[in-house]
Amino acid sequence: MGLARDAYKPSMNHRPPPRRDRRNPRHRSARPPAERSEGPLFIYGMHPVQAALGNPRRIVRRVIATANALARLAETGARLPAGVTAEEVEPRDLDRLLGGEAVHQGVALEVEPLAPAAIESLEGARLVVVLDQVTDPHNVGAILRSALAFGADALLTTARHAPAETGVLAKAASGALDRLPVVTIANLHRALDQLGDMGFIRLGLDSEAPEPIEATLNGDRYALVLGAEGKGMRRLTRETCDRLARLPTAGPLASLNVSNAAAVALYVVRRHLDESGAA
Repeated sequence: MGLARDAYKPSMNHRPPPRRDRRNPRHRSARPPAERSEGPLFIYGMHPVQAALGNPRRIVRRVIATANALARLAETGARLPAGVTAEEVEPRDLDRLLGGEAVHQGVALEVEPLAPAAIESLEGARLVVVLDQVTDPHNVGAILRSALAFGADALLTTARHAPAETGVLAKAASGALDRLPVVTIANLHRALDQLGDMGFIRLGLDSEAPEPIEATLNGDRYALVLGAEGKGMRRLTRETCDRLARLPTAGPLASLNVSNAAAVALYVVRRHLDESGAA
């Protein structure tokens, strides 16, 4: 059902979200709602919310927003899910709900986590990003955003030693979480073997690699593999890659944050694919 402006009007019986009473066991939580990794979670900020509302795979339970944010959403043509009525609140209500550090821009959704895509869905892909135990949600969100911007088909990450889907990750991804398929696997070595069987060149980014990334590109399907913050790729991951490449940096700070390195590498690989007519 389309989102008419009236759909944003709050119910006459609506009340702002109550303060959490930590003396009540039902209200106790080790982490604030925005950081929950199991069950419903909160996505906030204009771009993440618009992307979530436009994602048919996303189950939305609640829409909570200020009057100004509701008007902005209406102007974008966003649609509310059938049966969900927006709850109009004040900014301070969202601050209490999400925590004072959340940059919510006046809007939040309570949603169910997305079901991960299957690795078999990558059969027709040309460019995927593989993360080897990258744990910082800000970095993973930024990598998702860059992967979407440079035309990657999916992001593959491990079930363990990787951040859960949270509002922080979704905000850092700026909508990419709901627009780019994420494949979650139990065993990275086995997954890399599968990608190799599918015809991907498994290209590992390693600051100690002998060749710059441009010198390693002569194929038409790539799995760009990035290691964890600080320690980089694990030994078995490195050994499973078909090629290792480095970014030609210089100066006293020759290493890049993993999300920045991902953006540069994605640009170089995308340029190669475009120029070669491979994608």
